[in-house]
This record gives sequence, structure tokens and C-alpha cells, in this order.
Amino acid sequence: MLMVCTGNICRSPTMEAVFRARATRLGIDIEFDSAGTESQHVGEPPDPRSQEAARGRGYELSHLRARRVRAPVDFERFDRILAADRSHLAWLTSRCPPEHRAKLALVLDDTDLPDPYYGEAEDFHAVLDAVEAAAERWLRSAESA
Repeated sequence: MLMVCTGNICRSPTMEAVFRARATRLGIDIEFDSAGTESQHVGEPPDPRSQEAARGRGYELSHLRARRVRAPVDFERFDRILAADRSHLAWLTSRCPPEHRAKLALVLDDTDLPDPYYGEAEDFHAVLDAVEAAAERWLRSAESA
């Protein structure tokens, strides 16, 4: 599963870490990665506020580094590509080969995952709450597939 947000420093690395940890606990063997639609943060670690919030719940993000989505490689490589919000989904759809578009979805199904970047600490915790719930749902569906 590939997780996608704008800069790959807040939402998508959080998604990657949470999904990976939950999959490990469930004994599900899935490859996880994250990427951004933009390149301004390539090579940087996740936002310190994302790291702090995640670490408080037992998720480690410090080893992750931002990268940009690579087309068409990422569309071919991953079975599922989850976008943080509708703008990312539209960006992915515009670059995705038609034969891989069924792999694209919003992580929260029909709701955007709010961007905590310009917010407060509680916004990073709200992202974690939403991503933890989404991980359970997505991983259970992957497990039964």
C-alpha cells in the first residue's frame, strides 16, 4: 500500500507507520510506503510534530524520508494507493495509467483527512485517531481478500 499526501511529511508518513504497525500485529504481510504529490520536502524526515504525536502512541516515523510519487512505477508496484484527500486523489488519477485507477482510493473512504500542518498539536492527534480507525478497516478488508 502506498500512502499519499502533499509533502510526505505529515499525513502520509503517519498513515504508513500506523498501517505497518497494525498489519504486523495482525500478521498481515503487506508492503507499505508513502510519498507526496509535491517535491519541496524530498529527503526530509517527517514533521517533528507528526513524529512526536506518533511516538506518543508507539509509532516511529524518524527513519522515514519524504519522496515524491513516481509515475508509472508506483502505480504498477502497489496494489492499493490511498490518498489523504480529494486533491491528492485527483492528482493521482490524472497521472495514473487507466489500467491501475481501480487501485486509487481515499484513506477515509469519502472524507478528506485534514491536514494538520498549519494546526496545533491536537490536530496531529486527530489525524492519528482517523488513521488508526482507517487502518483497521483497510487491513481487515485486505486480510479477507
